[in-house]
Amino acid sequence: MKKLLLLLTVMVYGLCGYAQQTGVISGKVTDLEGKYSLPGATLKIADGNRYTISNQIGDYEFLNIPAGSYTVEVIYLGYQTQTQEVTVEEGKNTTANFVLTTGSETLQEVVLVGDRLKGQARALNQQKNNRNITNVISSDQVGRFPDANIGDALKRVPGITMQNDQGEARNIIIRGLAPSLNSVTINGDRIPSAEGDNRNVQMDLIPSDMIATIEVNKTLTPDMDADAIGGSVNLITRATPNGERISATLAGGYGPIREKGIYTAGLVYGNRYLNNKLGVVVSGSYNNNDFGSDNVEAVWVKDDFNNVYVEEQDIRKYDVQRIRRSAAVAFDYKFNDNNAIYANAIYNWRDDRENRFRTTYDDIAPEYTGETITGFTGRVKRETKGGVDNSRNKSRRLEDQRVQNYALRGEHLISSKLDLDWSMNYAKAREFRPGERYIEFEQEGLPLFQDLSDVKKPLLTTTGEDAASFEQSALTENRDNTEETEFGARVNVRFPLSVISGQKGRLKTGLRLRIKDKSRDNIFYSYEPVNGVTLADVPTSYFSGNGFNPGSKYVPGLFASANYLGNLDLNNPSLFTSELDPSEFLAVNYKAKENIYAGYVRWDQDFNNKLSMIVGVRIENTYIDYTGNRVLDEEELEGQINNTNSYTNVLPSISFKYDVNQDLILRAAATTALARPDYYALAPYVNNIAADSEIIAGNPELDATYSYNFDLMAEYYFKSVGLLSGGVFYKNLKDFIYTYSNNQYSTADFTADFPGQSNPVPVGEEWTFIQSRNGDNVDVYGFEVAFQRQLDFLPGFLKHFGVYTNYTYTDSKAKGIADEDGNERKNVSLPGTAPHMFNGSLFWDNNKFSARASVNFASDYLDELGSDEFNDSYYDKQVFLDVNASYKITKNLRIFAEATNLTNQPLRYYQGVSSRTKQMEYYQSRFNLGVKFDF
Repeated sequence: MKKLLLLLTVMVYGLCGYAQQTGVISGKVTDLEGKYSLPGATLKIADGNRYTISNQIGDYEFLNIPAGSYTVEVIYLGYQTQTQEVTVEEGKNTTANFVLTTGSETLQEVVLVGDRLKGQARALNQQKNNRNITNVISSDQVGRFPDANIGDALKRVPGITMQNDQGEARNIIIRGLAPSLNSVTINGDRIPSAEGDNRNVQMDLIPSDMIATIEVNKTLTPDMDADAIGGSVNLITRATPNGERISATLAGGYGPIREKGIYTAGLVYGNRYLNNKLGVVVSGSYNNNDFGSDNVEAVWVKDDFNNVYVEEQDIRKYDVQRIRRSAAVAFDYKFNDNNAIYANAIYNWRDDRENRFRTTYDDIAPEYTGETITGFTGRVKRETKGGVDNSRNKSRRLEDQRVQNYALRGEHLISSKLDLDWSMNYAKAREFRPGERYIEFEQEGLPLFQDLSDVKKPLLTTTGEDAASFEQSALTENRDNTEETEFGARVNVRFPLSVISGQKGRLKTGLRLRIKDKSRDNIFYSYEPVNGVTLADVPTSYFSGNGFNPGSKYVPGLFASANYLGNLDLNNPSLFTSELDPSEFLAVNYKAKENIYAGYVRWDQDFNNKLSMIVGVRIENTYIDYTGNRVLDEEELEGQINNTNSYTNVLPSISFKYDVNQDLILRAAATTALARPDYYALAPYVNNIAADSEIIAGNPELDATYSYNFDLMAEYYFKSVGLLSGGVFYKNLKDFIYTYSNNQYSTADFTADFPGQSNPVPVGEEWTFIQSRNGDNVDVYGFEVAFQRQLDFLPGFLKHFGVYTNYTYTDSKAKGIADEDGNERKNVSLPGTAPHMFNGSLFWDNNKFSARASVNFASDYLDELGSDEFNDSYYDKQVFLDVNASYKITKNLRIFAEATNLTNQPLRYYQGVSSRTKQMEYYQSRFNLGVKFDF
C-alpha cells in the first residue's frame, strides 16, 4: 500500500509539470427547464475520437485538449442533438453548458418525449454509456410502480428476485445468487447490516421515494469494491438541483388483513445559493402501516419405517405496525471550475411493533401397531409475544432498526492532464429490541390427530384442551442489540494514457480503506410467578379461524392478552422470581473487527470509434479479529475464544464494449469477485448442548468465496426511448459456503476439529455437529432478455400503450457438499438459485392519464441445504399482480391510486418436495390513494 501511495504522488507531481501544454473543456448538461441534470449524456469533439460521458449530476470534462477551436456535440436518447463551438486556451478550463430540448429525431418526424419517458431516458442513457454491464432505473420509473421500498422496486429489474418478510421485499437475490453473495451501497459506500448473523442489507428499510437512481452493476470494474459476486446495487440519493424544486406527496391507504389504515407523506426541497456556488437539497419520507399476517408452519420427519408425519406445527397470527421514516440532505459547493466538494447524509429509521400469537403442537410421539402409525400424543403450547407497555413498545415487541450514512467527497482538476477525487464516509446500522416479552402456557399428554389428506395444508388437532389445565411454562424478557459500523476512505487519480494515436485512453488508479466493527450483545431473563398461574387465571384474547387466510380450519385459539403481558410488573419480587438465562444469549454474542485495504489500477483504451476495452487488477487485503464464547451445556461460559487472520485476494478483470452503430451495443467481460463469510459463521464460538447431544460451532477458518465471471450482452436502444437486450452469463465459485451437519460426530472428531479444548462428547457416543464449511465449487449459468418500449408506432389510441418485460433463466451445480454420513451429495444446486424469473408490465399513458398492470414471477428454488434431501428447504414460486394509475390535474398536481399483491401471494416454503408445506404466510392486498405536488 505504501508503494502504491508513493506511485500516486509521483504521478501527480510528474503530470503537473507539463500541464500547461493543453487545456480542458467542462460543463453541465441539463434539460430545457434547466432544473434537471442529464446524466449519461455522450459528448463528442468532432476532431478525432474524443468523447466523454456526463456524470450523475450532469457534469462532464474533456482533459488534455490541445489549444484551438472545436465543435462539441451532445447526444442524449429522447432529446434532440445539440452542438456548440468551443475555444480552448492552454492551461485553462473552458466552460460549455448544454440545455437540451426533448424530442427523438426519426427519419419522418420528431417525437416529443413526455414526462414519463424523461425518467426512462435518463436511466437508459446511463445504462447505455456505462462501461460495465448494468441495469439503471430512475426515481421516475420507480414512481410508476406501486413500490413502497427499494426492495419492491428492485424486483422489477432483470435477473433479480426478492425474499419477502411481512409482505415486503427484504433480501435481494441477483442472478440466482443469495443475498450474502451481493452488495448494496449508497452513493458507492457499502451499507452495513442491521442483522446479527449476516451481511444482508434490509432493503425494506429504505423508502423508494428517497432514492434518485438505482444502479445494478452485474459486472465489476477494478475501481469498485470486489465483494459482489452476484452484483452490486448502488442506491444514488438525490443530487442538488440546478434551481428551486419543491415536491410533496400525501397518501392514505387500507390494509384488509387487519382492516387498518396506511399513511404516507414525502417532501423534497432544493435550491442553489451564493451565486449558484452552493447547492442544497433536503428530503424526507414517512410511512405508517398497521397490518399483519396469517401463518402456518410445519416440521416434517420420516421414521425408521419410512412413515412421514408432522413432528411439529405452528399456527401464528401476527399484528404488526411498521413506521418507516427517512431523512436526507445533500450539499455541493463549487469553489471554481476546477474544484468542488460534496456532502451527503441519509438517516433511515424503521420501528416494527409486533404481537404474535402462536399455537404450537410438539413433543409428538407416534403410536404404532407393527410398522404402522395408529395415533399420536403430544403437547399444545400457546404463546403470546409482545413487549413492555411504555411509550416505545406499547405492549408490542419493538424492533428498532436504523441505518445511517454520512459522506464527504471532493473532485479536483489538478491540471489539464490530471484529475483527482477523494471521499470518506461513516455508516452505522443498528437493530435494537428492548423490553421484548414472551409468555407461554402448555398442556401435555393430549391425544393428537393429523389430517394429512392434503399435505400442502396439513392440520393437527387435539381433544381435551382446557384453559385451567394450561400451566404457565415460560415468561421471559430480553434485550437484543446488534450494531455494525464502517469507516471508509478512498482516493483516485485519472490521467490520459493511450497507446493508439488519435484514440482515447486513460489510466485510473487509487487506494481504498474500510474499517468495520460488528457486535451482538443480547441478554435474556426468565421469570417464575410466586403463585402458580394457568391460562384460565389471566386476561385472554381469542382468535377463531374465521377469515384466517391459510383456511378457516386453522384456529389460533386462546392466548394471554398482549396488554396483560405488557403490564406485568416483572421486577416485583413479591410476584415473580427472576433468573438470568445464559442459554439464550451466551453462544450468540460475539465481536468482530475487519480491516480491508485495497488498491487498483484500471486502464481504459479505445482501439477505434467502435471498440473499447477496460483492463485492470484490484488487490484487497482483509484482516479479521473475531471473539466468540465457548459455552458448556448452553449456559456455562467456559471462556472466550479469539481468532485473527489475514488474507489477500488478487482480482483481475477485462471487459470490451463494441458499438456496432449508435443504437446497437455489444459487451463482453471476464471478471473476478469475492464474498466474505457471514459474521456469525466466522465467530469462533462453540456451543455444547448435552441435552440434545449436539454441538454448534463457528468456523473462523472459513475462506472467502472467490468467483470467476464471464458475461456477454447485446443491447439495442430505440430512438423513441426503449430497449431490447439479451445476454448470457457464467460464474464459477470456489470455496462457496454451506451448512455442514454430521449426526455421527465422535470424540475423535472433536479432538481433530478443536485441539486443546475440553471434549464434551462422551467416549462411545455419537452427537450431531453443525458448522459452516467451504464446499468445492459451484457453476452458475444462465441468460436474460429484456424489452421495454412505448408502442408509438401503432395508430391512434393504441400508440399510448407500452410494454416493460424481462425474463431470466439461471441454473447451478454445486460440488463438495457432504451429507450427515460424510458422503458427497450429487445434483445439488446453489441455495438461492431461482431458475425462472419474469417481470411483465403493460401500461397506457398520455399527457394526463397513466395506468399500469404489473406481474412479477419467480419459480421455486432451494433455499437452505439440510442434512439430506428430505430435510432440504425450498422457497416456493411466487406471483404478484399490482396495478396503479395516476391523473395529472394541473402541470404541478396529480392524483394516484395503487393496489398491490392482488393475487394474495403467500410466502411459502416447502420441505423436500413441493407438496410438503413447511411454511405458508399470507398478507392480502394493500390499497393506496394520494396526491403529488411538484413545483
